[in-house]
Amino acid sequence: MSQQYSAAPAPTTRPDPAVATVAQRGDWWRDAVIYQVYPRSFADSNGDGMGDLEGVRSRLPYLRDLGVDAVWLSPFYASPQADAGYDVADYRAVDPMFGNLLDADALIRDAHELGLRIIVDLVPNHSSDQHEWFKRALAEGPGSPLRERYHFRPGKGTDGELPPNDWESIFGGPAWTRVTEPDGTPGEWYLHLFAPEQPDFNWEHPAVGDEFRSILRFWLDIGVDGFRIDVAHGLVKAEGLPDLGSHDQLKLLGNDVMPFFDQDGVHEVYRQWRLVLDEYAGERIFVAEAWTPTVERTANYVRPDELHQAFNFQYLATEWDAKELRQVVDRTLEAMRPVGAPATWVLSNHDVTRHATRFANPPGLGTQIRTAGDRALGLRRARAASLLMLALPGSAYVYQGEELGLPDVVDLPDEVRQDPAYFRGAGQDGFRDGCRVPIPWTREGSSYGFGAGGSWLPQPEGWGELSIEAQQGVPGSTLELYRSALALRRSLPDLGAGDSVEWLRAPEGVLAFRRGEFVCVANTSGEAVTTPAYGRVLLASGELTEADGEAKVPADTTVWFATV
Repeated sequence: MSQQYSAAPAPTTRPDPAVATVAQRGDWWRDAVIYQVYPRSFADSNGDGMGDLEGVRSRLPYLRDLGVDAVWLSPFYASPQADAGYDVADYRAVDPMFGNLLDADALIRDAHELGLRIIVDLVPNHSSDQHEWFKRALAEGPGSPLRERYHFRPGKGTDGELPPNDWESIFGGPAWTRVTEPDGTPGEWYLHLFAPEQPDFNWEHPAVGDEFRSILRFWLDIGVDGFRIDVAHGLVKAEGLPDLGSHDQLKLLGNDVMPFFDQDGVHEVYRQWRLVLDEYAGERIFVAEAWTPTVERTANYVRPDELHQAFNFQYLATEWDAKELRQVVDRTLEAMRPVGAPATWVLSNHDVTRHATRFANPPGLGTQIRTAGDRALGLRRARAASLLMLALPGSAYVYQGEELGLPDVVDLPDEVRQDPAYFRGAGQDGFRDGCRVPIPWTREGSSYGFGAGGSWLPQPEGWGELSIEAQQGVPGSTLELYRSALALRRSLPDLGAGDSVEWLRAPEGVLAFRRGEFVCVANTSGEAVTTPAYGRVLLASGELTEADGEAKVPADTTVWFATV
């Protein structure tokens, strides 16, 4: 006798915020599911086409019901928005497009009442060129003490007409811009590893460290539960700012220690920050965005006296391939075990093509892809990859809209694009706008429920059929798959925190592992496979058939079993 199991039954219950909320658990971050909100694209409360903090606040019950533990907010600080808020002019103010400090305070309070924690972005590698320090440094001219808080240098060449070294910007072109001095003459150059509007701080100067420790306390006093540290690997530069010697530097990123990235001196900064954080009760945390050559070097950032978590970009960049996935899982767990930090798992964020589109394309194209690919294949793999990620030991990150199976919007007209890298052709592809298109809440409306006044990036036709309204309560929908998975993850003692898996023998192209009385089977191959039926089927990303103690798992499908 055989039995067929459909994917993702609608859960019969929702997490109860009054029972075992994350705020009541110690070491909550070791197994937390953290949801990334990109504020400008999440929800618009005032109809200006731009998402805002009040919009986020109004949708917090949705995130509670989804079953996540914490919300990470991308930057909402006062900014000229040259790089979507990652160019900060005032770290203690909210940009008017997002609201004000009272809105931030209300959001944090409401989140806590719902059992959610709030993590905010912090950008310590660089400021905006409209930051008061930088504006004064320019106005005061050469010799200004404020120029010492950035990297100002005289140029090379007869008249200083060449950059001080050969470093290239991540956004393309030289990493140096020459200033016009107050007397109107060409003058010194300043370093910016990203856009010219983002001058890098000089972390050798004590005033920079003092300022950021003060910023930490400002937001901790308001009530945030942690910080995601942007470009955490970039603060400290090699002594003397030596030439790199390569004219194809972007290809080296992530493959080697660079003179401007992953320098050992950065760790003393975080030891000082940890002392500040430990002054506060309530299990506050730091999360590093640290692009490093290896997971072993990533582990340096999460030693016991430094940060709590670091994004696992090696996992994000791994293809949908059982062998490659097993290798990165093993290496990650092995690297984190000696430092006692949890592994993290992430499939998408605001800087990369959504995984539903990456997996829809042939392998080897990287994390920024311009083609839609096979949409059905991409969604099937994305659902399977999500169940695999949520079964692994440690903490998981969910980027807004991935619970809806959203693809990247790959056909945005050039005239609407806003990614600064797009306009600096020698740099990265610059197609990050595709993953930043505002998410759909309803089937219909000028912006599918995002807001009453359209959206800052155009949403594609048919976006409403992927909306929360269209998927909520629908058995087999991607939204209900996530809700079911997160509810099970919270209720099953063998899921969540941990530092190991027991690999099981499986056919080629299949990953199978045990965690206590739980088994996960992920078929990354293009064909259905037969595996043992390890017990009761808890959840599956696609339909499978079970008979005579065996399970027929379709291509690109993940299954969760309870062995008792």
